[in-house]
Amino acid sequence: MKTVGNVIWLVFGGWMIALEYFMASLVLMATIVGIPFGLQNIKLGVLALWPFGCRVVTAEDTSGCLNVALNVIWIIIGGIWIALTHIAWGILLCITVFGIPFGLQHFKFIKLALFPFGKVVEEA
Repeated sequence: MKTVGNVIWLVFGGWMIALEYFMASLVLMATIVGIPFGLQNIKLGVLALWPFGCRVVTAEDTSGCLNVALNVIWIIIGGIWIALTHIAWGILLCITVFGIPFGLQHFKFIKLALFPFGKVVEEA
C-alpha cells in the first residue's frame, strides 16, 4: 500500500517539493559554508520523493549545541520558506477528500523542514 501511496504522492506534487529541495541544495553547496545545509536539503529531497514507509527519528550521536546552532541558522537561511511551502501544499491538498493523506504528509514535513539537523530518516 505504501508503494501506491508513494507513486500517487510523486505524481501529484512530490516531485515539485523534491525539486525545490534539490535546487536549494545546489545553491547552498556553491559555497563552502553552505555545504552542511545543502546536505540536509538532499536528505529532505530524497524523503520528499518517497515519504510513505519512512520515519524521522532523532540521531543517537547528536552534538546538542552544534545542532541547535545549525538549526537556528537553517531557519534564517531558508527553513521558514520551505515550511511555508509545505503549509501551502498541505492546505491545498486537504481541500479534497482524496488529498487529505497527502496534505497530512506535508504537515509532517513542516517540523523536519524547520529543524533538519540531528534527525535521521529510516525505513519504518
